[in-house]
Amino acid sequence: MSKYQQIFERNKKWIAEKKATNKQFFEHLAKGQDPEFLYIGCSDSRVTAEEMMGLEPGDVFVHRNIANVISNSDLNTMSVIEYAVGHLDVKHIIVCGHYFCGGVKAAMQSQDLGLLNPWLRNIRDVYRLHKEELAAVKDEHARYERLVELNVEEQCINVIKTAVVQRTYIQKGYPTVHGWVFDIRSGKLIDLKLDFEEKLHGIQEIYNLGASK
Repeated sequence: MSKYQQIFERNKKWIAEKKATNKQFFEHLAKGQDPEFLYIGCSDSRVTAEEMMGLEPGDVFVHRNIANVISNSDLNTMSVIEYAVGHLDVKHIIVCGHYFCGGVKAAMQSQDLGLLNPWLRNIRDVYRLHKEELAAVKDEHARYERLVELNVEEQCINVIKTAVVQRTYIQKGYPTVHGWVFDIRSGKLIDLKLDFEEKLHGIQEIYNLGASK
């Protein structure tokens, strides 16, 4: 049996396991979703969402792309944020990067990567913004890991810049934005302890989109 065919056998096993613990599991899922979390992570095949968070289907609204980038010109990501905040009423938005990220690694290299160039430029801009700090890190791997963290922080700021996040936070007191890094070597989730309110207040002079129309 091929790996492709095995997927359907594992699906049958998964259905049986879920029904064994909760006979109404799928009936409950079919009624709709009410997630508390929006998770924006990397598309890397080694990095899951619900599994590493210890949560179940229906608990997390998930969006993934190369190197967990939030670009205001990416209608896919912007639509996800708009829907999650404006319609699903999520309370927390998590941007999660990971060490050994291929996208971040590629952005550190002076190399023409074709169609990937404009996407990786988002990360290279992060490098440019923090080039003095990164240049002071002499160990290349440590510099790489620091860029992973800085990329998460900058993408969190890009989330905070959006009108729906600012407006909803002013009206309801949520959502808050969190920056995480997943350490593939240990399996640990690392909270970068982003000060959401400080970041929000810091950008409002220029990016204040939360005022009522």
